[in-house]
Amino acid sequence: MKKILQIMIIACVLAVSANLQAQGTEQERLVVPLTSPGKAGELKVGLIHGSITVTGYNGKEIIIDAEMVQKKYKNSTKNGLKRVSSGTLDVSAEENNNRVKISTNSYKRSINLDIKVPQNFSLYLSAINNGDIKVDNVNGDFEIKNVNGKITMTNISGSVNANTTNGKLTVGFSKINANTNMALSSFNKDIDITLPKSTKATIKAKSDQGEIFTDFDMVLEKRKPKVENNSKPGTYKVKIEQWVYGKINGGGVEIMMKSFNGDIIVRAK
Repeated sequence: MKKILQIMIIACVLAVSANLQAQGTEQERLVVPLTSPGKAGELKVGLIHGSITVTGYNGKEIIIDAEMVQKKYKNSTKNGLKRVSSGTLDVSAEENNNRVKISTNSYKRSINLDIKVPQNFSLYLSAINNGDIKVDNVNGDFEIKNVNGKITMTNISGSVNANTTNGKLTVGFSKINANTNMALSSFNKDIDITLPKSTKATIKAKSDQGEIFTDFDMVLEKRKPKVENNSKPGTYKVKIEQWVYGKINGGGVEIMMKSFNGDIIVRAK
């Protein structure tokens, strides 16, 4: 019979839990065992307010350090009455066949998550306000979204689809997945990626208000004007795309990068 391990963790209800109190914050440590330790898995996390940091390590469990940043009030009393607040940190995690989903009450207050995962783990991370997303030393497939913060990924291998609205997007690859195309976008900030010097890739890049830079010996391709048929019979439209196409080391996996107000930088490691 196939063993399915499912664990629900709420606040400090878990096998290993440490409750640390610091001035202005409330902290919890949660440890999530995996159904198949040593095998690849995936992690899903979404925050409304707060930051997410994920680091790969040589371990067989998911370790979650959660910190709730308390709101600061100008007045702790009103008409002789003292302010009362539970300040409860609400974090839950569900594990099923090496798939882990973390949920929080970050819609109410800012929560920062510092998570350690086994190195072979795919990540699906999103944040909206008051925080950045950082990933280091992980191998897998990554889907990363942030609205008002940065995305910084270092020493990763695999494939990345990531986008930010108001934050810089930085990705440093140790190795890429040669069979999976990637897409990176940032509306208002730079996109800065670093690839191993031997990478075979086809770059498709566009910045409306910025520039494109690289230290690779990139061979640029000229594309013919694109012809589009119009809904009216006998009419058509011709347009020249503003995309830059270039091949690195003969070409390979497609890496699409798009920014509106930022520069695009492709570095050789």
